[in-house]
Amino acid sequence: MFEGKTLVIIGGTSGIGLRAARLAVQRGARVILGGRDKARLASVVESLGDSAEGYTVDNTDRTSLRDFFARLDRVDGLFTPAASYQVAGFTEQDEEKVRSAFERKFWPQYWTVQAALPVLAPEAGIVLVGGAAGARPVPGAASYAACNSAIEGLARALAVDLAPRRVNVIAPGTLDGELWQSRDPQLRDNAFSHYAQSTLLKRVGTVEDAADAALFLLNNPYMTGATLSPDGGYTLR
Repeated sequence: MFEGKTLVIIGGTSGIGLRAARLAVQRGARVILGGRDKARLASVVESLGDSAEGYTVDNTDRTSLRDFFARLDRVDGLFTPAASYQVAGFTEQDEEKVRSAFERKFWPQYWTVQAALPVLAPEAGIVLVGGAAGARPVPGAASYAACNSAIEGLARALAVDLAPRRVNVIAPGTLDGELWQSRDPQLRDNAFSHYAQSTLLKRVGTVEDAADAALFLLNNPYMTGATLSPDGGYTLR
């Protein structure tokens, strides 16, 4: 499936990215990881074995992104799950917090794809990461919902501009992963319970659910400009 292919994952040391990296290595890919934490990056690469390597990169810094991709000769697949942002309500006056979703999630993915262009194979697959809130906004998160919608629009536009390269999006809902496991247990349980009741499948998702969707899109040769929603039916309620 991925035999002989080079897959780059920006944000591959935790969560969806790490799970996707493990699955891709199992399926024969050479995986190049990008992350900010040098020590964590080294640890993850060692755990993945000889088919993986990693380099530090700051996906909010265009020079750092250019330097990262300058090391590579060819990229067959690009996955961009790295993001760290705040969610702000519409009446929030802190401009930095309001801009956070776009500055830390939308623009980093935009610039990552641009930086990768010189080494992207003609038939390369690209998967961006949006979120279920783009289709079903939650109260108090206007800029976050707008950001996720914008990422889907970006993927459709890039599918046109970069064809025959393929550009798609995954838009997961709430996932039981490292981010939530690090939070207060009561807060986590309340959030999970609320989200589960808002879905058709009555449960939160896992990072495996989202990683499987991303690898499907990277591998499928006839899907482009599409959004897959591993959200348990959240957007249908």
